Amino acid sequence: MKNNNIKNKISIIIVFICIVLLIFIAFRIVRSFIPENSQQEEGSRSESGTARLDGTPQEGRQGGERGGEQSERGPPGGGQGSPRGGGDRTGTAIRVIPVVPGTIETSVILNGDVLSSSQVSIFPLIGGRITELRVQDGDRINRGQIIAMIDPSRPGDPFFPSPVTSTVSGIVMSIPVSTGDTVQTNSVICVVGNLDNLRVETHVPERYSVRMIRSLPAQLKFEAMPGESFAAEIDELSPVLDPASRTLRIRLRILPGSNGIVDPRILAGMFATVSLVTNSRTDVPVIPREALIQTYGRWIVFVVPQDSNRAQRREVTLGLESETLVEILSGLELGELVVIAGQNFLADGDPVHIVE
Repeated sequence: MKNNNIKNKISIIIVFICIVLLIFIAFRIVRSFIPENSQQEEGSRSESGTARLDGTPQEGRQGGERGGEQSERGPPGGGQGSPRGGGDRTGTAIRVIPVVPGTIETSVILNGDVLSSSQVSIFPLIGGRITELRVQDGDRINRGQIIAMIDPSRPGDPFFPSPVTSTVSGIVMSIPVSTGDTVQTNSVICVVGNLDNLRVETHVPERYSVRMIRSLPAQLKFEAMPGESFAAEIDELSPVLDPASRTLRIRLRILPGSNGIVDPRILAGMFATVSLVTNSRTDVPVIPREALIQTYGRWIVFVVPQDSNRAQRREVTLGLESETLVEILSGLELGELVVIAGQNFLADGDPVHIVE
């Protein structure tokens, strides 16, 4: 019985020691999560309490603390031009541009190929072996000119060589045969094209087809001449859409340059990037695209009134859009200053200062 009492006392002591250890560990864990500024505030409160015990008046110490805070924050009432937070700043640095009337165009970008305005394949009248080719690629030939000679004879059946003449005038674009080849009446001897008036052929999607008209202006760019563009206009329109691709075939005429001729560097077979103007408006309010901010499905801009240094938020309605400009249908007036740089850091009523 006596041994049981001793064991019970030992168990109670062990449990008590464990509880104390757990409380100490929990206290250390909680203290590790207390921010340093909270500890500093506790220290400052303990210091102020010590000062009061030493005889320092409480009001005098609080007044000194308030004076120190005021000296750090600066004088109250920083003025209308001061931003929130005080200091020497005069507002968010921005750049502005006035709303001006201008011309805006929308365009569609397509791919096309440079073709001769016309090209004709030349066929022989009779079959046989080609004994002579009198032209080569790039030669300019006239209608009726002999381009090849064909010997239609067979062993034991002699014939005089028969000439192959061109049916059109133009430039020899290709000769798919060689001397000694045997050809039939459906074999192409050469392809003659008119390279004086080149065309660019492309296909326009159905949604833009109703805007395609003759003489509609366009710009051409070529990989062989980066950084350069060439004027063109629609010259031919297909009367129907391609039922397979739902596109409209068009051909554009390359306009001559200032010297009155088409740039000779443009060759048939080149790949062209075509920019077609689908709509155009003049004397309408326009602003740069970078001034716009989209928020919750709406377009907004920030403006700075002439007699104020605070930004105003405006919701705008857009019209035509190009690569660099947008038309403003409502929300802005001509002459208003629109923020084009720094607007992403603004809120309605924020102080700003304009930089060049």
